[in-house]
Parts: sequence; structure tokens; C-alpha cells
Amino acid sequence: MRLLFGSLKESLSSVLPICAIVLVLTVSLAPILPGVMVMFLFGSILIIAGMSIFTIGSNISMQPLGEGMGVLIGHSKKKLIPLLVCFSVGLLITIAEPDLTVLADQINMNFKNEFLNKWLLVLCVALGVGIFLAFALIRTRKRIPLAYILVPLYALALVLATLPYITGGKVGSVEFIPTAFDSGGVTTGPITVPFIMALGAGIASMRKDKNSVENSFGLVSLCSIGPILSVLVLGLLRKPDVKSSPFNPEDYMNFTTRDAFLEFFNPSVAAHGILTYAKEVALAFLPIVAMFIVFQLIFKRFNKRQVLRISVGFLYTYVGLVLFLTGANIGFMPAGQLIGKVLGGGGFIKWLLIPIGMILGYFVVAAEPAVHTLKKQVAEVTNGAISQKSIGLALSIGVAVSVGIAMTRILTGLPILPVLIIGYIIPLVITFFVPPIYTGIAFDSGGVASGPMATTFILPFAIGACSAINAGSENLSSKIMTDAFGIVAMIAMTPLITIQVLGLIGKVKQDKKMYKIHKEIEQIDDGIYYYDEEVC
Repeated sequence: MRLLFGSLKESLSSVLPICAIVLVLTVSLAPILPGVMVMFLFGSILIIAGMSIFTIGSNISMQPLGEGMGVLIGHSKKKLIPLLVCFSVGLLITIAEPDLTVLADQINMNFKNEFLNKWLLVLCVALGVGIFLAFALIRTRKRIPLAYILVPLYALALVLATLPYITGGKVGSVEFIPTAFDSGGVTTGPITVPFIMALGAGIASMRKDKNSVENSFGLVSLCSIGPILSVLVLGLLRKPDVKSSPFNPEDYMNFTTRDAFLEFFNPSVAAHGILTYAKEVALAFLPIVAMFIVFQLIFKRFNKRQVLRISVGFLYTYVGLVLFLTGANIGFMPAGQLIGKVLGGGGFIKWLLIPIGMILGYFVVAAEPAVHTLKKQVAEVTNGAISQKSIGLALSIGVAVSVGIAMTRILTGLPILPVLIIGYIIPLVITFFVPPIYTGIAFDSGGVASGPMATTFILPFAIGACSAINAGSENLSSKIMTDAFGIVAMIAMTPLITIQVLGLIGKVKQDKKMYKIHKEIEQIDDGIYYYDEEVC
């Protein structure tokens, strides 16, 4: 019971600031109809309840399972089987990731299905995660520093992203670049992160050297760059075509308060009611449950009490995720899009999108379920040396900056490529000056920050603003794909800088402290030397 109340308190502190901001906006700068507000408020209740239940379930199911598998993989003397296990695990958990499904649905609203259907994107991303999760195992075993891998991989991604610009669109498409980088951000969501981080901790625990702690981080970052590369390659092989009429947020505007409430229980696929999400999450969870059963039957890793505990944890995780996704998609998505549209169509008021977006970004990241998992694991692995508060503050500042940049892009039409080049060069350079553990945490944090709250509130907010600013344009869908999409990628990018700056500050403080200690030791030694001379 104490665990439940603690989780509920954490969820309330994360979501209530967002509710307060939205309420202030809707009664001042961006008024919306009562039906949409009912959806938002009821969605907030579901998000708070869902996040609380999900956090408990994840702690007692996904994390023990991931760590148990990691320990056995770390013990294994074979080479091929652990790689196949990592690939299979990465593939299955990514297909089960609801965050990716939300992005794929929104992309399909703007791309024609003959170019990119939902499941082609999901499969492409899942393959990227599976391949790079196996690659992460090789890195851990070979003890390769994370920076030596991330630098060439991100350099390759940026080179692939420049090809559409260099060739004038003959190879690939400019519209598809933000989608590729967004795919890397949404891959690491509420299901993937707890499992992968626990898997990494389990693998690293088998190493008894001084670098075992820092090697427990980095798997999430490699599982983020994998989808970016795989989707960029897909975009180069198949030239996309955008729709002439994107999704219209005004479909939600005529709801009465009763209609808005009943929308949460609408069983139709288009409405994505709670019954639809219950079915989708169940189908996504089946491979993970099957994986746990097979793992337990073969290795007998857990005793009966642990098996029962993990089974209950799966149930908690399932219920929490259904509630969370229902609230986020039905309650937050239309509200975000409509608020963005009202602000974007308000003349001078549209420039308030930048500060308002930054405020929203600062608080929204705190509501991401996977962020809580990351903060707790960082505090546990480092024995409190890196506090949850400092990680949370660095993430909030990073996401606030990224949303501010994204709103600037929407207002000015600034291409995303220069922003990505500068935004990734800075953290990649910093990796050579900070302790390696901060590099792993920073690049993991980038993937964690861009979760379901980013895809269901911040991205719709950007789409609404972009559609209002470019209203009447013949290439509205194209503008949405180039200007609004990519915001998830930037949310995943800026924490790489802020977390490593945190590490840089810590390193400077540590160096000053060590310098002071050495000076005191020298003074003591000098005093002993002079005392010995006097005695002699």
C-alpha cells in the first residue's frame, strides 16, 4: 500500500503542473469547447492512475525479468546464442512498444499508404532495435567505450540525412528525415526502457572490473540510433508522397460533454477507445509473456514466489499501460492539437508558442513513465552519487530548450538538418571530456525523454500550430512533415547535452576537491619534513 501511495504521489506531482498550464491557456489565450476540456480532464485522471499502476508493475515484473536474462547472457560462454536472444528480445519488445504505434498512426495521416503503412515502419524500427541490441552485447563484452561507437554511428546518420538535400530530392525525401529521427526517439518508451535498462544492468553485473557500473548504461542509446539508421535507409530506398489533406483536429470540436466522456469507451478503431487499447496492449504483451514463460521453463531462474510476483507485475503493467495510453491519446492528443492551432493562428500571439512550448516541455518530461525508471536506476547504480533530482532537472531543462527550438522552426520554416548537425556534434564532442558513465546516462536519457507524452501531447501541439501557421498552403502536409515532425527527435537530442554538462560540472568540482586534498597533503608532508630537520 505504501508503494502505491508513493507511486500515486509521484504521478500527481508529474501530471498536475501540465493540467494547470493547460487550464490557464484554455481560459486565456487558447479557449476550447467544453467537450474537449472534459476529454482532457478525464484523460488526466486516467494518466495519473495509469502511471501509478504501471510504475509498480514495471518495478516487479519487467525489471527482474530483464536483469535475470542479462545475468544469464553475461554468464554464457557461447557467442551466437546470446546474440540471437538479444536480437529476438529487441524485436519483440519494440513491436510491443505503444509509443511507436502512436507515431506510426500520426505519420500515416500525412503519408500515402502505398509508400509507408503502419506495420512497415514498425517492422523497420524493430529490426533496427534488434540488431543494435545484439551489437550492444558485443560492445559490453569487448569493453568498447560507448563514445567510440556513438560518434561514427551518428556521423553516418547525419551523412544519410544530407543525401536528399545534396541530390535535390532525387535520393530520398526531405519530408522523411524528421520521421526517421523521431523513430529513434519513440522506440525507447514505457515498455522498452525498463526492460532494456535492467538487461544492461544484468549483463554488466557479471563484470567485476571498475567499469562495470558505467557499462550498465548505453543499451538504450544504441537502441535509439539503430531505428534512425534503418528508417533513413528505408527513406532512401522508397520515395514518399504526402497526402493533400492531413488530419483535421476540428473533428473533435463538436463533442458535447457526454460525447466526450463516452469517447473513452468507444470500441471503434478510429476512436481508439479503452477497449481498443486493451486489445492492442494485450496483443503487444503476449510475446513478452511468452518470452518469460519460455525463459523460466528453460533456465528455472525464478522460484515460485518470484514467478507469482512477476505475473502480478505483468497484470499491473498491462492495466496501467491501457489506462495511460487511453488518457494520453484520447484526452491529451486533441487538446494539444487544438491549443497549438489556436495559438498558431493568433497573429502576434503565435510568437508566444516559443515560451509556452518551453514551459510545456519542462513539465511534460516529468510525466514520462520511463523517466522515473531511469532516475531510480541511475540513483541505485551510482549509490546516490547522481541524484534523481539532478537528472530530472537536467532532463526538464533539455526538453524545454528542444521544444523552444522546435517552435522556432515551425514559425520560421528553419530546416531540421542544421539543427540536428549542431545538436549532435556538441554532445558527441563533450563525450571525450566527461566520465564515461555520464555519456551512457545522457544518451539513454535522450531516448527516455521522448516517450508517450511527447508523441501524444507535444507532437500534436506542434502539428496544430503548424497547420494554423500554414493554413491555406497547397503543400500543408509537406510543411507538417518537415516542420512539425522532428520535435520528438529534438526532445531526444537536447538531454544529451544537459546531462553531460551536469557530468562536466561534477568533474570540475571533483578535480577542484582532489586538488585541494593534494595541497593539504603536501602541506602536511612539508610540515613533517621541517619537523624532522629540527629534530635532527
